[in-house]
Amino acid sequence: MGDVIRVLLVDDDALVRAGLTMMLAAFDDIEVAGAVADGTEVAAAVNTHRPDVVLMDIRMPGIDGLTATETLRKRRDAPEVIVLTTFDTDDHVLRALRAGAGGFLLKHTPPREIAEAVRRVAAGEPMMSPEVLRTMIGLVAGAPADPRRDRARELLARLSPGETDVARLVAEGRTNQEIAAELLMSTATVKAYVSRIFSKLSCTNRVQIALLVHDARD
Repeated sequence: MGDVIRVLLVDDDALVRAGLTMMLAAFDDIEVAGAVADGTEVAAAVNTHRPDVVLMDIRMPGIDGLTATETLRKRRDAPEVIVLTTFDTDDHVLRALRAGAGGFLLKHTPPREIAEAVRRVAAGEPMMSPEVLRTMIGLVAGAPADPRRDRARELLARLSPGETDVARLVAEGRTNQEIAAELLMSTATVKAYVSRIFSKLSCTNRVQIALLVHDARD
């Protein structure tokens, strides 16, 4: 990824697309590479524009944003996805994050916070509105025991003790630098641990690691 982060907008509302384009134009390190109105257009737009981050609406005609995210994140060259919507229902939050979205923001999020989310997600760091984060933690913490918990525990058992410590701190939303300071490691070592965790758990981003850790808890 170069110095400028390329963004693809996916929203069926032309005014929203125009507003986001104008808003993001105020930041020198972010470029709107393209915009489409429906999930059916996402694959072709990604092939054409090669974005680093996709800002994805949920409710659209044709293919909705959650389905489009699930399909997009299965690609080997998948860009990061931030779900940007007016809705934060429980099902939407968990489905988007389990699909591999690196962020989930509400459309009333201030422009600077949206820009910061683009930067963080492009760098591999998750970013969610505070209310969305509370919803996610509340859902997985209060969920009854089910096969998902058993599956999460089975996956986490593949990790070494050091990798388990790193995964636990990733689930708390810590950055690589914060994890390095807590575990008395170098940042490069933490990055290596995180890469191995991705591989062992078949995760594509840090949010999915966090969900597995929360799923595995009683």
